[in-house]
Amino acid sequence: MIGKAVISIAAALTLAAPAPAQDKPAAAKLSLTRLDCGTVRVNRLNAFSDTAAYPGQSRDLTVGCYLIRHGDQLMLWDLGLPAALKGAAFNSDGDMSASVRKSLVEQLAELGIKPADIDVVGISHFHFDHIGQLPDFPAAKLYIGKRDWDWLIDSGRPAWVNPKPFAHWIGGGGTVEPVERDKDIFGDGRVVMLDMPGHTPGHHSLLVRLAGAGPVLLSGDQAHFQENYESDGIPEFNTDRAETLASFGRFKGLAKNLGATVIIQHEPRDVAKLPPFPKAAE
Repeated sequence: MIGKAVISIAAALTLAAPAPAQDKPAAAKLSLTRLDCGTVRVNRLNAFSDTAAYPGQSRDLTVGCYLIRHGDQLMLWDLGLPAALKGAAFNSDGDMSASVRKSLVEQLAELGIKPADIDVVGISHFHFDHIGQLPDFPAAKLYIGKRDWDWLIDSGRPAWVNPKPFAHWIGGGGTVEPVERDKDIFGDGRVVMLDMPGHTPGHHSLLVRLAGAGPVLLSGDQAHFQENYESDGIPEFNTDRAETLASFGRFKGLAKNLGATVIIQHEPRDVAKLPPFPKAAE
């Protein structure tokens, strides 16, 4: 009887024991490549301050776009200036002028990527220097802040809001997901659109958590250059001052708490924070 009891107890313990842990699938490889989407020559830098912080100053600002590889998925973050500005001359008329050296399609071709290979495009906001080459990627799913999208599809939108680059998606020819708050693009917490309203109603920044390089925060237009970032500077053309200040608080809090590398997308001094094209940060 004792022998049978021992066997019964052993059997019960065997049944109660947890199953051996299954190996988790390897995380998708993630990388981030900077693409050159042009230059904006700002003739009146005071346009980037509603407190007149930069009287009489001018400056060249870079226009950064970014290729994100997530396993076999390809994403573009921001679509730069229109390719029609390739080779355009800068001028001193108005607040700013712009020029493009090489199109996104040309740069991607150097990486062996065709427009149809891009699965996802994410837009920080609807200003012309972030959406110019969007029509070249009609097969991609579009992510854009919902409040920006609402303006784009509203017939009563302000005259300076240009829906033309979005015509394919507005007309139902492409897939769009308006992002109301934050959005985890691939569902694993490593590429996340962050709700940062104020520059436009639906403005977003992007968090990319790289395995080697660590977290990277792409600013969108939360700030345009280092001094603007340090002072929580607000351009004259932002849509909401209070929202911009709140977004600065969130952005800087995330940067500090995550130990993230901050890349101000228009800041020439931040270009070197990522490897030079065609190399990628991983």
